[in-house]
Amino acid sequence: MPDSFKTISSLSEGIYKEKGSKFLSFAIPVKDLAEIKPILDNYRKEYYDARHVCYAYMLGAERNEFRANDDGEPSGTAGRPILGQINSFELTNILVIVVRYFGGILLGTGGLITAYKEAAADAIRQAQIVDITVKDELIVRFDYPLMNEVMRIIKEFDAQIITQQFEAACMIQISIPAKAAGAIHAKLEHIYGVMIEK
Repeated sequence: MPDSFKTISSLSEGIYKEKGSKFLSFAIPVKDLAEIKPILDNYRKEYYDARHVCYAYMLGAERNEFRANDDGEPSGTAGRPILGQINSFELTNILVIVVRYFGGILLGTGGLITAYKEAAADAIRQAQIVDITVKDELIVRFDYPLMNEVMRIIKEFDAQIITQQFEAACMIQISIPAKAAGAIHAKLEHIYGVMIEK
């Protein structure tokens, strides 16, 4: 698992024109597959008069969940060049949509590949690219007398506290960079009476 990944901070748009055809492009930050379908449906509704609404997406810190769709363009001429640009910029958690308005002149396979590639690249270039640290969440359960020891370790690792309950039985949910998760887990486990859940 990588320590961090690159994505975009907000929606950005681009455009490419060739022989009367217009390629409108949109780079959209997404977190999971469930977000993608409603976004695509909205763009298809909004650009109902366009000839093609092609797209590609990449998900996950490991960049191993992806798809490219040509939406009726000749196979490999739209989705793949869009995905190629996502890869060139080493991005993930991103959906890039390119909407084509046909201008009356056929572009040929080479022309289409260039157009979709350039449109996707333009939208990505307009975006603000950000580095996100991969984080793990842990739930730490312990009895109240162990509070000081547990808090000392949480502070030592600069873990972010998400929620906490302090009663006779205490619970703290923390978020920590994935690369430090093993070390904090091991230290907390050494305290007799502490239970850790992922």
